[in-house]
Amino acid sequence: MKNRAAEPRRKEIVLQSQSAGSSSNQLQKIRAAVFEQGELMEVFEDEGGSTHMVGNIYRGRVENVLPGMQAAFVDIGLDKNAFLYVGDAIPPRFDEEEKASIIQERIENVLKPRQELLVQVTKEPVGTKGARISVNITLPGRYVVLLPQVSYIGVSRKIQDNNERTRLKDLAAAAKPEGMGVIVRTLAEGIDGDEIKDDIAQLVAYWQALLPKIPHVSVPGLVHKDVDLISRLIRDWIDQDVEKITVDHDEVGKILRKALRDIEHPAAQQVFVVPVKDLFANYGVDDEIRKALRSKVWLKSGGYLVIQQTEALIVIDVNTGKYVGQRSLEETVVHTNLEAAWEIARQLRLRNLGGIIIIDFIDMTTEEARKSVIQALETACARDKTKSQVLGLTQLGLVEMTRKKVGQTLVVRYTSPCPNCDGSGRVRGEL
Repeated sequence: MKNRAAEPRRKEIVLQSQSAGSSSNQLQKIRAAVFEQGELMEVFEDEGGSTHMVGNIYRGRVENVLPGMQAAFVDIGLDKNAFLYVGDAIPPRFDEEEKASIIQERIENVLKPRQELLVQVTKEPVGTKGARISVNITLPGRYVVLLPQVSYIGVSRKIQDNNERTRLKDLAAAAKPEGMGVIVRTLAEGIDGDEIKDDIAQLVAYWQALLPKIPHVSVPGLVHKDVDLISRLIRDWIDQDVEKITVDHDEVGKILRKALRDIEHPAAQQVFVVPVKDLFANYGVDDEIRKALRSKVWLKSGGYLVIQQTEALIVIDVNTGKYVGQRSLEETVVHTNLEAAWEIARQLRLRNLGGIIIIDFIDMTTEEARKSVIQALETACARDKTKSQVLGLTQLGLVEMTRKKVGQTLVVRYTSPCPNCDGSGRVRGEL
């Protein structure tokens, strides 16, 4: 099996847009697909600007304080009240190593019913659950995240060079206002100091302009809405690995080129307009989405995965399937497991699965083989912008890992439960 870790990260972004009407230039719906090495990795969409809530800031009112759950429900003006855990209801405190310390507080001592709060959505509402919120506001820029309410300096853990971490930390310390905090993002690695300072200055200016408006927003009410999909792509996704951006709408192409020129990104010269009716069909995006909605995923070798999702747990089973190998059973097993490790990381991103993940790789007889498969999984997951952690093997030989829940899963976005079988996918027999 070829060494996929050594391959350059060739990335392409495809944007398909739909106008509000035949005579209107206003874009009603935008979908974005991210490809790496020609494989679909992630899909995003905005429809009328209403589908993305993470990052939105609201004025809310505490409806219920629940000591038994150490949480509260807060009315922020959505269909369902938002969930506020006690740990998100108080500002973080940091020790000398700038790590957040555990604070022992009780929710009834922190919040009272009818209390008004300024909160930010950290997780989208899913199913019967409302949005998850925090009182700790963050404003993301391209190179930094501003923490306007707490004094702190941090650097992305994905930046591992100690000299670079020190440089970025010193830049952030010099540029941030007293009493505010900054987290330097992965995209800032190797970036000129002036660009980072400008990013901080823009975020500080935005926050200072927002502050006097907050008291005039009714409770519950929206104070700040996160940027649209195109702006989020520029801010979060268009890094130095992006070689090509393909769009189907002239207006989108102009917006992207201008924004990329403003940040002096070389991809400004690689924005191409392909005016076809269904650009996603040309790239097979919807076909890949349909495959990702199935539980069985075929590997190129003939092996396959079975992925099952519960409320808080993802279970993945690896099988050799049609693949019979060539020389030995151990070689067949290791080859299948290595291929599965990369495909699992891809499926987690494409399906946007999060929580506790248990993987049942095919049993391997040597410690060297087990280590190589876990290392391949860690390397593949390192390319994921969403935080994940591979914890290792259990006593039963299962691999444990976690992935942060961010936004809605592919299944929630593209399907609804069957009214006849209640989502079980099985027909009831005679009783």
